[in-house]
Amino acid sequence: MAKKLPLRQCVGCNEMKNKKELIRVIKTPEGEIVVDATGKQNGRGAYICKSIDCFKKAEKNKGLERSLKVQIPKEIYEKLTKELENLE
Repeated sequence: MAKKLPLRQCVGCNEMKNKKELIRVIKTPEGEIVVDATGKQNGRGAYICKSIDCFKKAEKNKGLERSLKVQIPKEIYEKLTKELENLE
């Protein structure tokens, strides 16, 4: 039997995609917002497509804030944008 692929919803475009195609952004137990490159770190996670467009949508519709249940300051969005650009 084929193994079921884990699907996650992008908080930008709201599409369900394979977990491996998405980037995980987490809120650590200390309250920091970071990009989780390994996908294994502890914390509340939200998933986003590997495109700046989806990230911008998530910023606009507050998708990340809803998923992580926290207010996200502008500086954090800027830091995450830089990290995403490095990944592309």
